[in-house]
Amino acid sequence: MEVRDRVEALLKGLCSGIYEKEEVVRLAFLTAIAGESIFLLGPPGVAKSLIARKLKYAFKDGKSFEYLMNRFSTPDEIFGPVSIKKLKDEDKYERLIKQYLPGANVVFLDEIWKAGPSIQNALLTILNEKIYRNGEKEEQVDIKVIISASNELPVTGEGLEALWDRFLIRYLITEIKERGNFIKMITSTDDVYADSVIDGLKISNIELEQWDKEIDNIILSDEVVNTLQLIKIKLEEYNSTGKGIQIEIYDRRWKKIVRLLRTAAFLNGRREVDLMDCFLLVHCLWSVPEQIEVIQQIVAEVVRKHGYTLAISLTALKKEIREFELEVKKETKIPHTTLINEPLLVDKVYYEVHNINQIYEGKYIRHNDYDKLRYDDIVTIGLYDNQQKLAFKIKAKRSPKDNAIEVYHQSEYLSFNLKVEEKEQKEYIYKRPHPLVYDNWNARIDHLEQYVNQLNKKLDNEAPNALNRLRSNLFVHEDLAEIVEANMKEAVEALRTEALKIEKLKYYYDNIED
Repeated sequence: MEVRDRVEALLKGLCSGIYEKEEVVRLAFLTAIAGESIFLLGPPGVAKSLIARKLKYAFKDGKSFEYLMNRFSTPDEIFGPVSIKKLKDEDKYERLIKQYLPGANVVFLDEIWKAGPSIQNALLTILNEKIYRNGEKEEQVDIKVIISASNELPVTGEGLEALWDRFLIRYLITEIKERGNFIKMITSTDDVYADSVIDGLKISNIELEQWDKEIDNIILSDEVVNTLQLIKIKLEEYNSTGKGIQIEIYDRRWKKIVRLLRTAAFLNGRREVDLMDCFLLVHCLWSVPEQIEVIQQIVAEVVRKHGYTLAISLTALKKEIREFELEVKKETKIPHTTLINEPLLVDKVYYEVHNINQIYEGKYIRHNDYDKLRYDDIVTIGLYDNQQKLAFKIKAKRSPKDNAIEVYHQSEYLSFNLKVEEKEQKEYIYKRPHPLVYDNWNARIDHLEQYVNQLNKKLDNEAPNALNRLRSNLFVHEDLAEIVEANMKEAVEALRTEALKIEKLKYYYDNIED
């Protein structure tokens, strides 16, 4: 059975009898395979411990350990009691750990922030190195995942920051919302704690070791690398605004996030991380719930605007075409300045008409009226005096001469010039490029066209597979596929636009007349 089919069937078994907790079960499983830990934030009684108990059934000979912390909890209760025999006979201080946290595969610690410093320090070593220091010995533990939970976040300034940082995935867990699921939950008599995963699907330690090696070989695609870089930049930009609590993510956490993405790709049966996997970052980057919406927006915006667009180097392509176009225009489009006469605009409204006041009262016409005049159609317009009051109405049309009008007066047309001012006008003289330059440009056009064709082939080859699998990601909701699809379509359209620019540029310099 393929890895993806097996994982899908295994997850289906783990989620049996659980309502509206499928996502967190899947994320907890993903976290376990990646060798990380997960924190659940939510009220009591929303199936947090159930998730840990179910998750142990994913592993052959799986054992779970769970404990509700309080400020009086002792290391004996969590790591096991001290061996009296060892202490008496060998003078060694060692704990009996087999039935306690160090001897489990899946650990659930409720109200973890209430643990004392000695417990926290031991947990840090286990989380960091998968090692428990038992007296003089360092014992390698076989803990796949530690699931911690609380209805509150760690209090700032009490030394809990290091422990908090070790939980790679953080998840808000709530009660059942949908009415139908609520009815099913309260009326069901099934044993939700029973093993619902068939033996053939359970994962052995040998398989996990092999999977670890294969996960390390999962490829980070160009679009994913670019997306991660941009998300980091966007987080820094958000922090610089000072709008909310700083979203501080350091190098170790980024490294662990990438390992999580590789794990997600592997369990989905892929050899490469894709853009859908990047939405898992939403669960890894927040420290307080208020940051979740901001992070969701940043991740979605980066994937939507830049995912495949950056992967096919559109930014560099656009820059090269723009610079080439400027070079071509500079070589073929020579600016030339001439002097022209334009009607003098008075008070931004009127043109002055020379000598018309010898026949009529007034000497100004509105520039809007002049602009409406036609050569073959006579219309009535106003003539205004020095106070710019309407003095007379005349029948006029546009004169064939520049900057002039013809006025119908006593059965004949009289021509009057407008008062003008001299202005500079920039014109362009077009010249064909030198044959050597022309050949060089053609070579560059060929290079650009070949590059665009290569990018089109890349999208043509990758798009079908990428788009087909978007809605089947085992750990990311299928609704988010629309964001990736939109970016892919935008990348295809952007390539078409750049190809058209190249075509137009060649047509331009090919058709310049001497």
